[in-house]
Parts: sequence; C-alpha cells; structure tokens
Amino acid sequence: MTDQREGRLLFVAAIFLFLYSIILTLSPAVRERTWDVAYRFSHWVGFVLWIGIVIVAHRITSRRLPDRDPYLLPLASLLGGWGMLTIWRLDAGFGLRQAIWLGVSIAGLTAIIFTPKNLGFLRSYKYILLTGGLGLTALTLLLGTNPAGFGPRLWLGCCGFYFQPSEPLKLLLVIYLAAYLADRLPIHQRIFPLLVPTVFVTGLALLLLLVQRDLGTASIFISLYAAILYLATGKRRALLAAAIALALAGSIGYFLIDIIRIRLDAWLNPWSDPSGHSYQIIQSLLAVANGGMLGLGPGLGSPGLVPVAHSDFIFAAIAEETGLAGTLGLLAIFGLILARGLIISLRAPDRFRRLLAAGLTAYLGIQALLIIGGNLRILPLTGVTLPFVSYGGSSLLTSFIALALLLAVSDQTEETEPASLTSPQHHYLLAALLGIGLFTASLAGLWWAVVRAPDLLTRTDNPRRSIADRYVLRGQLLDRNSQPIDITNGKSGSYQRVYLYPNLAPLVGYTQATYGQAGLEASLDNYLRGLQGYPVSTIWWNRLVYGTPPPGLDVRLSLDLQLQKKADQLLGEFKGAVILINAQTGEILVMASHPTYDPNRLNEIGSFLAQDKNTPLINRAAQGMYPPGTALTPFLSALQKNGVNDNPTTEIYKTLGFYSTPAVEMPQAAPAKVGELENLRVSPLQMAVAAASLSNSGMRPTPRIALAVNTPQDGWVVLHAFNQPTRIFSADIAKNAASQLSAQDQPYWEWTGFGGPNTEISTWYLGGTMPNWQGTPLTVVVLIEGNYPATAQAIGGQLLQTATNP
Repeated sequence: MTDQREGRLLFVAAIFLFLYSIILTLSPAVRERTWDVAYRFSHWVGFVLWIGIVIVAHRITSRRLPDRDPYLLPLASLLGGWGMLTIWRLDAGFGLRQAIWLGVSIAGLTAIIFTPKNLGFLRSYKYILLTGGLGLTALTLLLGTNPAGFGPRLWLGCCGFYFQPSEPLKLLLVIYLAAYLADRLPIHQRIFPLLVPTVFVTGLALLLLLVQRDLGTASIFISLYAAILYLATGKRRALLAAAIALALAGSIGYFLIDIIRIRLDAWLNPWSDPSGHSYQIIQSLLAVANGGMLGLGPGLGSPGLVPVAHSDFIFAAIAEETGLAGTLGLLAIFGLILARGLIISLRAPDRFRRLLAAGLTAYLGIQALLIIGGNLRILPLTGVTLPFVSYGGSSLLTSFIALALLLAVSDQTEETEPASLTSPQHHYLLAALLGIGLFTASLAGLWWAVVRAPDLLTRTDNPRRSIADRYVLRGQLLDRNSQPIDITNGKSGSYQRVYLYPNLAPLVGYTQATYGQAGLEASLDNYLRGLQGYPVSTIWWNRLVYGTPPPGLDVRLSLDLQLQKKADQLLGEFKGAVILINAQTGEILVMASHPTYDPNRLNEIGSFLAQDKNTPLINRAAQGMYPPGTALTPFLSALQKNGVNDNPTTEIYKTLGFYSTPAVEMPQAAPAKVGELENLRVSPLQMAVAAASLSNSGMRPTPRIALAVNTPQDGWVVLHAFNQPTRIFSADIAKNAASQLSAQDQPYWEWTGFGGPNTEISTWYLGGTMPNWQGTPLTVVVLIEGNYPATAQAIGGQLLQTATNP
C-alpha cells in the first residue's frame, strides 16, 4: 500500500514537471507570438535525469523501508525537480550542476537508508560527528574560498567542486542535541545540568559562524537549539530566551557589524535606497508583484533581474512566473513536509528518534521560513537557501540526508515506549509556530502580488515593464487628423518607441527603460499598453497565455499638428507656454511648452535634463504655476457687471476654476489652496479654460486632450469629457466683455497682462474669437517668462489668425 501510494504521488509530480518542461520549451514562441524562434530544449536533460533518479530512490526505499512515510519522498522530489527546472531556466550551466547534485543527494539518501534502521550509530558517535563538522567549518578560516571569487569564504574545494561545511553542521547539531538530551534527560530532570554542555558546544559553533560572518546559519542554530531544548524539556522559557537572544544579537550587531546594519536598514526601509543596498529586496518584491495571481508563465518572466535569483531569491523567481497560485502551492508542499515530519516524530519509538525527527523538521521549516520571509520582507535577508529548491550542492545534499533520516525514523515496527517520550503538547506548539509562519508568508505573498502590485509595477526602477514593451506592440498617439505623433517600430523582442515630433515632449512625455514614463505616455498608458479598451476576458486570456497584455490601442488626441508646429515656431527660444483651445468643446488644439527636449535621445541626455536649470522636463502649460496679476482684468470686469464685487475674492477664483485641477488626462501641478488670494498662482491651462468663457457665451468648458481610442471590436470609440461645462456669467455679459477687448480690424478679442514681482515677472496674453464668430470658437493663452508684451501679443495674434484662416 505504501509503495503504491508513493508511486502514484511520484507519477503526479512527474506529470507536473513534464508539463512545466513543455511550457519552458514553448516559452520563446509564446513570448514572441511566433513559431519562428529558437526553442528551449536543454532542460529536458535535467528532467530525464530527475526521472531516473526518482525511480532509483523509489525502488531502494521500497526494498529497504517498506513501512516508511509515503508522502515525504514525492514531496521533496517535486520540490527538487521544480527548483532544478527553475534554475535551468535561469542559467543552463547552473541547472546542469543542480541536476548532478540532485543525483549525488539521492546517493546520499540511499547511503543513509542502508544504515541500521534504529540509527543508533548516530547516537553513539554524536561527539565525533559534531567535532568533525566543527573542524571542517573551522578549516574554512584558513582554506576557505568562494566559488564566485568574492564575498564570504564559506566553502572548501577547488577546480569547480565546492562544499560548504556549515550546511551539514546544522544537521550534525540536530543529531548531537537529540542524542545528548535523549541520553541525559532520564538522569538529569532539571534543565540547568543539560544546558551547560549544550550551550558550550552550540556557542562554539556560533562563534565559528560569526567569525565567518555566516549570520543566516547562526540564526538557524539559535532557533534550532531553542526548538530542540523546548521539545526535550517542555520549558517555554527556551523559546523566549531564543527570541530575546536573536533580538539582542540583531541590536548589538546593528552597531558593530556592517552587514547586519545594512540588512536591517534594507529590511526596515528598503524604499530609501532602492538602487543601492535595498536593490535585492526591492527587485524581489517587484518580481512577486509582477507575477500577480497566476504568474506570467514558466520562461516568460524576468526573474534574472533579481540578483542571485537561482539561490537566495529562487522563491521570488518562482513567484514571478507562477504567481500567487504557485507560491501558495510551494508553501503548501512545505507545510505537508513539516506536518509529516512532526507526525513521524510523534510516532517514533524512542526519545532519541522523536527528538531527531522533530529537530530535522524544525531545521527544514525554520530555514524555509527564513529565506521566504526575507524574499517577502517579513524578515531581514539572511542569505540561506530554500531547502530542496535553491541552487547549491551542500544545501541540497543536506536536505536529502535530513529527508533520509526522517524516512528511516518513519519505518518503525517497534512498540512505542510512552514513559520514555516527551509530551505531544510540545509538538503541537512547534507545529502551530511553523503553521503561523507559513500562513504569514501566504498573506505577505497576497499583499505584494495583489494589493500592492499596481503601485509597485509603475515604479520607475521596475525594468519589467520596459522589457515587456519590447515584446508587445504599444499603441500610437495620433493628432486629430490621424497624423502620427508617437509610434513603435521594430519587431517582437526589439520594439522601440519613436517620437516623430520631439517638440511635444513636455506634453506627450516618454516611456523608456531607464527613466520610466512621463506626460501623456504615462497618463494614457493603460490604453497604449492594452490594459484598457479590451474586454476583460481578452486581457485575462493574454495575461494567462502570454504573460503580457494584448497589443496596445491607438489614441487620437485633440491636437492639430500643423497649428502645434506654428505655435512652436512662434514661441521659439522664449521660455513659456502657448495653449489654443476650442472654447466650446474644450478640445486642446495646441499645447506648446518651451524649452523642450528630444525624448529619442534620453539615453544620452537624460541625466542632464533633471539638472537643467531651464527645467525642460516641465510642461509649463499644465505644470507651470504663475501669478495671474493683471491678466485677470477681463474676468473681474465681466463679473462686476454680473453683480459681483471686482475685488478678488475666494468665490471669484473658485468660479474661474483656479482652486481646482482641470479634469483632463495629463500630469498637472497641484492647484492653489482654497482661500489663497495674494499669492495665488495658476497654470496657463487653468487660465485658458477660464478665458474660453468669453468666447463661449459665459460657459467654462471642460478641457479634453484624448478624443478617441481605436478598439478592435468597435473601431474608434469616443472618450467623453469628465465634467460638464460650467456657467461663469451670462451670454450678454460675455459678449460685452469680449466687445470691449476687441482687437482692431480683427475677429477676435485680446488682452495683455503681467503677473509677479519685477524679478519674476511673467507676461500673459489672452485672446479669443468673438462670441458671434460663425466658425469654431477659439481661445488662446500665451505665457512668457519675462517682460515681453509685444512678443506675447504677436504670438497669440498670429496663432489666432492662422487658426481662423486655415
């Protein structure tokens, strides 16, 4: 029965890994949405090796351990295969090494299985085994090396073969503590005589690890010591003492050891240094967020962006490509292994094997929770590996030897001697603590993958969006006459954004790998990226199959490129802004801001733009804020005739819309606070919307920049204004005010004003068609930084003449 159950579970694990391997093979075609690609095949070598290794392990355990636990080997084999394929997907060289180490680990498991079932030799040689482990660990102080060529020298070996003694030292500590306490408990019922030798030996191991700066393993040692001591004695003070010791070690180490201070700072506030010491954890969280609920699919994510993704951050790599569903499955597998381990411990026939099984289970659980917690920012990073999953021969071998010992303990037909065993209540508390840890990790995964994902994925230091942009066609930005403004060139895998009219950069912005997004490229990103405008089912299907949204949608803007070019030509080298708006519909026909820049050259000039004192990145038309000064005269005159006092008041400014941001899809400056009078500042866009009321019979329109989006189902779909027009004053008053400002021999009104002190003076020009104009009602606002009334009037007048006489 045991053999059949284990065989069926191994078959299920093989099916899972087989399907995973197929998806990895097809992933290049899925990513580029074409069959003409170079497929992945090398990982099939690892899968075949896994099949052979598992068959051998199953047959040997069937013969040697007929009454073993039937769940442990399938669960551990699934984790080992999953980790190997993930590592192979990241780096084929590391993947092949992991497959070889998996074979070595199964050989180690087999060797343990062929030892006496009661494991008495471990109990008898506990001092020799632990002394040998300490000796090998101490040897790294003299002969230690690092396979990477830098970093802590925790390994022994050369010529491509390395071994980390601190990994099996964890196992040897568990064996020593289980054997020593099992031997001494019947003699010493009080805890103090038990503490002295165990504290000495454990302290010696900790001292070695601290000298090596292997702080993750040191944390595991403290936790393991407390867990086994509690299981043996039932003294909860052991757990409390361990918690206090870890807290004190962290507090003292924060001030004395650089690496502890760096890791604690990165844990407590990673956002303060996202490209420095916190880079690893930030990229880990971004990977989890990018995975979402179901993941991008094996081979379709960018887990390689996380440093050391094949080892310390393999959980984040799995989360990105299998999503919350995959991480919950991974946590469930660990939960089952821990549950089976504790059940085996409770069924063990003597105190030694009970403590040994519980200690081994605690070792696997504590180490898994430490690294998963570090990946999810529940705990500080410790640099330990995820058992059975992470790259590393020493860790993998140690994990499978622990598994072999658990299998050996589970294969018992002897009668249990209750008088010699510890209380099961102690095991229940350990199970509860480990279960709470796994549940907390599940909630943290949900938090980062679902709740915080929208915010994280739009961060400028998240390169995954720009990588996805290289494979998914981004929608075009078109002017009102369907003339292209921003387009995407290239083919899948090398798509590149091209800005055909760079002078519009302050308005349309950019989408770029290094500098993120700005302008309309950012505010209309959901349409341009294909996240909006499709049926939900289409977006969901593309996300499920391709790991990306569907192709982006084209957006038609209200801009008129010919008039825009005219405005840019007129504004020239002056610093300022020009806005031409349809006074009735609110459609923005021109929005110029100078100085400008070329977004096609961001890689070359991006680092200088942010430091440029002329602030070319700012869209002065919507983000620049200037004192209105005497530019308000036409409005105050009109409102006076409407029965309102001509002294500036909060109510007047609120009526003009100066205390609110115009409802239009573009980045804008925050408006003045309600009640601000003397120091009031407004944007040229706010001024243009208010001035439009003089050409629109007293009605203030709602501005519009995005007119329509081209959907695959319904063609061009109109995007309506967010708000309705607002009446400021009557049509007669607007007509009279415009008439008093009428330009000589021209069909429009105009006004020039000044705002600000002499050192920061700005020139305003307001103009617009007369209310009785039979054509499209237009309003223009020109803002020039400095005292240039004639220039402002010339720019506004010529632009109005061009617009009214096309």
